[in-house]
Amino acid sequence: MDNRYDKNTEVLKEIVEELKAMDGQAGFYYKSLVTGETAEFRADEQFLPASIVKLPLMAAILLLRSQGKTNFRDLVTMKEEEKIPGCGAIQHITGDVTLDVETMSKLMITISDSAATNALLRYYTTPVIRECFLQLGMEGTQFNRCYWDAEKEAKGINNYFVPREIGQLLEQMHYRTLVDEESSVWLETIMRQQQINHKMGGQLPMDFPMAHKTGDEEDKAHDVGIVYAERPFIVCYAYVGPDMRSYEDFIRRTTRKLVLANGTIEGAMAVKE
Repeated sequence: MDNRYDKNTEVLKEIVEELKAMDGQAGFYYKSLVTGETAEFRADEQFLPASIVKLPLMAAILLLRSQGKTNFRDLVTMKEEEKIPGCGAIQHITGDVTLDVETMSKLMITISDSAATNALLRYYTTPVIRECFLQLGMEGTQFNRCYWDAEKEAKGINNYFVPREIGQLLEQMHYRTLVDEESSVWLETIMRQQQINHKMGGQLPMDFPMAHKTGDEEDKAHDVGIVYAERPFIVCYAYVGPDMRSYEDFIRRTTRKLVLANGTIEGAMAVKE
């Protein structure tokens, strides 16, 4: 057996041991798309998601499209008074903003536009999205309220993601079984255009191939995706707690280690599509 497989197993063991020593709620899910090797830590727990839940929302929209219940050309409006701060561009556009579903979706994934996300959630409604999540095999991952909804948050109504469930969604996307082949290809293409790359990509070349989605708040540091090393792998990082900056550094360090254990950085870049 290639001794690099042994090196990967060693790196995974080191990652789990480091996670055990962390303050706060730290989670991790890994699966090789070549060998099937897995590693995990608290992968079945619910984590407050920041922006991670935008990824399953996108999968839900793709499911609705496949069922003939929506179209990428449908128009969605974000009213001036509904705009919120945070990531994204829509908040900076004067007046009401009307865009089609596909454009809103691209903004939601590539620059994590929270205003676009809220517009899409209101358009499809929480109950419909909840049913889609269940159809997609996600029970613990939930989108229960819009971003910046202080009233619902005060009542304890929150959003959640489960690392293993997101990992399984990514695996389905990779094997073109997330909804259907067209939907899987569309989502992977958009995720490869992610512009927030300071965590998993932080110690890799700027254009290193990944299809991923981040989540950031003052006490949350998440990143989930497929890393296209020579032997590609799925990895889901999750953290909620007092030391998010240290966890961000952990994501950067360990992603690089996993890439090197699954080949070489140069080799991965050479086979980039």
